[in-house]
Amino acid sequence: MRRRTILGLGAAAALPWPAVPAVAGTKAGAGITAGAKFRWWWPHGLVDPAEIAREIDQIADAGFAGAEIQDVHHSVRVDLDAVGHGWGTAPWREAVEAALRQAERRGITVDLAVGPSWPAAVPGITPDDPAAAKELVHTVTPFTGGITAAVAPGVFAVQIARLVSAGVLDPTSVRTLIPVDGQVEVTVADGEWLLFTYRIQGSGQEPEGGPHTDPDALVVDHFSAAGTAAIVDAWNRLILTGPIRRLLRQAGGDLFEDSLELESDHTIWTPDLVAAFGRRTGTDLLPLLPVVIAPKGKYLYAFDSDTTNHARDAVSQVLSDLYHEHHLLPLRDFAHSLGLRLRAQPYGLTTDAIRSATLLDVAEGESLGFKNLDDFRVLASARDMAGTTVLSCEAAAYANGAYSTTWNKVLQTMGSVFAGGVNQAVLHGFAYRDAPGAEWPGFAAFSPYNGTGIGYAEAWGPRQPTWRHIRGIADWFARTQGLLQTGTARADLAFFRQKGWTATGIGAPWATNDGIPVGWTHGFVDEASLALPAATVRGGRLGPPRYRALILDGDVFRSKDHTLGVRAARRLVEFARSGLPTIVVGDWSDAHPVDLKPLVAELLAQPAVRVVADQGGIPAALEALGVHRAVEYERSSLMTVHRVDGDTDLYYLANARHAENRVITAIDQDVWLATTSRTTVPVLLDAWTGERRGIPFTRDGDRVRIRVALQPGQSRLIVFQRARIPVRIRTFTDPPMELTDWDLSVEDWRPDGATAHHLTLTGLVPWSALPELADVSGVGTYRTTIDTATGGRALLSLGKVVDTCRVRLNGRLLPPVDVLEPVADLALHPGRNTVEVEVATTLLNRLRITGPSVFGIAARQGYGLLGPVTLRWYR
Repeated sequence: MRRRTILGLGAAAALPWPAVPAVAGTKAGAGITAGAKFRWWWPHGLVDPAEIAREIDQIADAGFAGAEIQDVHHSVRVDLDAVGHGWGTAPWREAVEAALRQAERRGITVDLAVGPSWPAAVPGITPDDPAAAKELVHTVTPFTGGITAAVAPGVFAVQIARLVSAGVLDPTSVRTLIPVDGQVEVTVADGEWLLFTYRIQGSGQEPEGGPHTDPDALVVDHFSAAGTAAIVDAWNRLILTGPIRRLLRQAGGDLFEDSLELESDHTIWTPDLVAAFGRRTGTDLLPLLPVVIAPKGKYLYAFDSDTTNHARDAVSQVLSDLYHEHHLLPLRDFAHSLGLRLRAQPYGLTTDAIRSATLLDVAEGESLGFKNLDDFRVLASARDMAGTTVLSCEAAAYANGAYSTTWNKVLQTMGSVFAGGVNQAVLHGFAYRDAPGAEWPGFAAFSPYNGTGIGYAEAWGPRQPTWRHIRGIADWFARTQGLLQTGTARADLAFFRQKGWTATGIGAPWATNDGIPVGWTHGFVDEASLALPAATVRGGRLGPPRYRALILDGDVFRSKDHTLGVRAARRLVEFARSGLPTIVVGDWSDAHPVDLKPLVAELLAQPAVRVVADQGGIPAALEALGVHRAVEYERSSLMTVHRVDGDTDLYYLANARHAENRVITAIDQDVWLATTSRTTVPVLLDAWTGERRGIPFTRDGDRVRIRVALQPGQSRLIVFQRARIPVRIRTFTDPPMELTDWDLSVEDWRPDGATAHHLTLTGLVPWSALPELADVSGVGTYRTTIDTATGGRALLSLGKVVDTCRVRLNGRLLPPVDVLEPVADLALHPGRNTVEVEVATTLLNRLRITGPSVFGIAARQGYGLLGPVTLRWYR
């Protein structure tokens, strides 16, 4: 039958999970999974190798896949002895070796940062060293009529320009002067003029939170070969002992570089920029200098808007090219020589992050710095076009979240972030046990933050009461990421970007507001990703993501300016000729540069192309082109990720937020999912328990309808497979019964050890509302009894719980429950049954008392089993 409904009865089946593909850099036989990692904060090398090995065990025992060593210690108020224990010293190397050795034993990986803290820096160079970061220092002197001025040593250019109005210069007036005997002399026509001088110097920028080394490390020039060579030299001198080299090949994971947080009071520069600009653009940069100087990232002067924007964009592109050619690619080669992958956050400046992501083994974004999910989709799309597997995320770094971050919040965040294409979390972070001056509960990299303030989340580990329940959370990450790393991505629409920038918050407004809410999925392409070998059209679809249509709009970063690179335009024409449905938004009759116009005309003449006045016309154009979405549902906050492995379709469905500050509500609706095969059936993969369960569905050709109910941030994993699994249909026999009477025993975690509290409750209220528990943090066990004459099955819905919990029935620990919707399935025997709900909290409420100078400003959190707790019998 073409159309059929399949229902059935039976038990859930515990079957193997889909195989996770091998990822470049993982070690054969090491037991590596797709699990989350931790950013592991160290106070320099002031650590005990035996404790380092214990902490590797803690991470491995909890079910995480690895740790990334970071020499970060913003909270420490005393000297950590950079001379004796700093980054790259013998004690630091000894600790790294201990971490790698134990990781090898435990089958997890250890990642190392490129340098001490961020941005990438090395000790032993001075600001004037060719390897050190550079800046362009300028002076501006107003004059009228004429001027004679001395030229200081080191000035490489002197210019004049006429000031047309405040901050606006006449581009035809710019002249470069040649000093004679150390001075320049010039006479000009009437008007207001400016004399500019330019000098290159070392910025002297140090990595964040230093000093980390002796001598102090300085940030390297990320746009020169000398900068990267200095990194490699420092590693060879300071880090790569024989044992470490061997261990990196066995247990090393990634060489990691944080975001491009290059800072300067002047203009970020590199000595070869003028020459490189001329070689790459065929244009002299000198006449454009007045409009590209940007002290502290702020431009001072402009020509007309077109000339100005094109000059600035061209400089950004050249810097981007230099960053790729002189930094990322050599660093990637170096990582590979050590048996590592290169993982990096390729943003922070106006560089082409899409191209960066196509070059990296693993690109990474961040949940704190990215403004919405399209910032992640930019990188995910580049990963998919390049054919790599992983997009990572620096996850769950909340401002003022130290010791108050709940796993409920983390999972809500990551449920949405995974919907943006991420498939690896590097959690922020796991803290080494102790450091000089650290108070209970131990060293935390960012709390207190620079001596004051609560600081950034989090210091996970055994110091946290919720660590008692961490295995269930780690397994949720591993199973979710495992599905999201399987096969290849699929998406409906590709939005062309004139610039591959990310971390901007600028995405695809129609997709966000109208497309995603009804099932459309999308990604982003730019000139760099369209130049990849995989960027081909087959069967009317583009590239590995099998985009069904491409949408070209004006440059969203330049007021919808109708421009794009000639090479990209030729590719778009080629794709349209090959049958790729293409939508052009707006009137491109003003397309520029001039040699772009015939290409635009040729594009518009293709049968597969439609023109719409604005993005509101996209749906009608898609319909006219016969392009339909793979997933369809009534308007809601549901988002999906689709991956295909052979004829197996894998879906991630989440009730997701486009941005962290969006408010969403629970959903319960029908969803149509496209399938590669017409004979497969949908199976629910429970990310919390590892079970596979059959689900009711309706098939209509290559589409299947299922029912999806999700709380905010909650997700589901669906796999279409050939093997049928019976469907368990629950029929509820009685109305829900609320459980209000509980005995509560609390482990009160304090600096001097745990104490106990025992209460009898006739209603569920937060601990903060109970005088005995108002300032208590720890673990509470709620006990109640259920008497039944016949026994049977019932669902125990716990309602609201802060923060994590596990359920025991008659002393037997039940499978983990979903933190975002805690429900336990009970098999009750006749007679008296004891139900225990163990709840673990953050440490905030206790720290408000033990550390009031830092945490006293925070409001108490409402811990505990808050309910309502209901029991519902079923058969």
